[in-house]
Amino acid sequence: MNFTRWSARLPGTQRRAAARTDTTVSPDRRSDGSVPAARAEQLTDEAPPVPAVDDLPVRDVLDRVPALVALVHGPDHRLAYVNDAYVAAFGMRDLGERAREALPELDELGLFPLLDQVQRSGRPRTLKSRKAPDGRSYTFTCTPVTEGDSGRGVLVFATDVTDHAEAAARLRASEGRQRETAVTLQRSLLPQELEEPDDLRVAATYHPGGTEAAVGGDWYDVITLGGGRTALVIGDVMGRGVRAAAVMGQLRTAVRAYARLDLPPHEVLQLLDGLATEIDANQIATCVYAIHDPNEGRLVYASAGHLPILVRDENGTVQRADEPTGPPLGTGGWMHSSGSIALTPGSTAVLYTDGLVERRNEDLDEGIAALERALSGATGTPQVICDRLVRSAGVTPDHDDDVAVLVLQHPARKGAEAERFRNAALELLGGVEAAPRARAFASGVLTSWRFPTDLHDLGVLATSELVANSLQHGTPPMRLRLRRTDRRLIIEVTDGDDHLPRRRRAEPGDESGRGIAIVATIASNWGSRRTPGGGKAVWCEFVLPKP
Repeated sequence: MNFTRWSARLPGTQRRAAARTDTTVSPDRRSDGSVPAARAEQLTDEAPPVPAVDDLPVRDVLDRVPALVALVHGPDHRLAYVNDAYVAAFGMRDLGERAREALPELDELGLFPLLDQVQRSGRPRTLKSRKAPDGRSYTFTCTPVTEGDSGRGVLVFATDVTDHAEAAARLRASEGRQRETAVTLQRSLLPQELEEPDDLRVAATYHPGGTEAAVGGDWYDVITLGGGRTALVIGDVMGRGVRAAAVMGQLRTAVRAYARLDLPPHEVLQLLDGLATEIDANQIATCVYAIHDPNEGRLVYASAGHLPILVRDENGTVQRADEPTGPPLGTGGWMHSSGSIALTPGSTAVLYTDGLVERRNEDLDEGIAALERALSGATGTPQVICDRLVRSAGVTPDHDDDVAVLVLQHPARKGAEAERFRNAALELLGGVEAAPRARAFASGVLTSWRFPTDLHDLGVLATSELVANSLQHGTPPMRLRLRRTDRRLIIEVTDGDDHLPRRRRAEPGDESGRGIAIVATIASNWGSRRTPGGGKAVWCEFVLPKP
């Protein structure tokens, strides 16, 4: 192969017109400068002439470069040349053979379609960091070359990038281990098994971001408060990695502790706001905390910068709970407030994080509207709805953000199932006849519900003590409510005084102070809370024997 006939456009080199100009200095100008003519002549005699680029022998240049070089020509890519580095890497090659037979290593790397493309287009192409059969990684640049009128060939120039590839692989492995640690921490901090309220059916799902995204701080929880009420919470800690997951875990633990105080949603968020500032002043989180009371048929909630709850009624109409919404947790200086939205039997509510509805180059409201449309046609169990909403949002294993979804249903019960969920209430007017009237009412209701004798008697005793406590320490209006579910009997007394009772040890000579202690002893659980309109509710519950 005559290389002087080839014009190779090697990467990083250019032809310079100045290299082809005559650089000989005329004798009459050698003495015109600041250097004497004799000295100039002496320097000219000692310095060897610098060859122009076109005068360099191409083969010598290519043989000396450390990169791998191969030259093929013609439509069937006949091998014209390989340099010494190529021979050292892959062995001797037969010139004139077709490249597919002469250079099988390039075929294994899938380089021949690229050669065809370069030959057709006349434009160079690069294939980055491919691992060759010799175990090393190369970046291949294929450059078109011409040989007069005889045709077009391709110069293959391979740079060894093994060190870079190995460093990148170590970095990816390290990032993978960090992500695995964060995902493990995240999942361990999320509830391993959701609590199952009597009156609600719930399901949740969590999808970490794809392999290119560090895990975030999405979280959710379901907390049974007692007295038939249930707290539901979902949140999103801003940021990524182990730090976000750790902050999430602290907030979730705090929510469970604050929930035991049975505070209104806005007061829980107020406490969380202060805690988030103490955990990390630079870390903020969004959160929505909601409470479902089956007696009210509503979802009372408060939001700290989180996305609106969506509620679908039994007819398929979706309502968005937009207000009130305060700033995210950790910002401080904001008084949160509570709102409510109807959750009647047959309704489904969805709490979610922004990964489900937020997309690049798309308005957030469009994502929420798409979720509303998907929810309006979603039926089935909460888990089925969870999966359907995730699919409709296009969430895949490579999704670029974490996704958490919490679905709850207030089922419309009919027939035999409805018989296991009953309510009864009595307004207490006060006076000496209130306690006997409450006992008689409770006895009649529990008898009609066909409770066994021992549970009937314990229910009447608990009713008597709670009513007596309310008559002595509370103010009108007073109300007695009995509720049964498929798992428990709940007795609740409300009055207009907001002073919460506490269990205390009564001295032998005390004539009072034993009512709450008796209730706590005989009941499976008891508690008290302040009601939104002022006043309080004191309740106890008994676990029903399994049939």
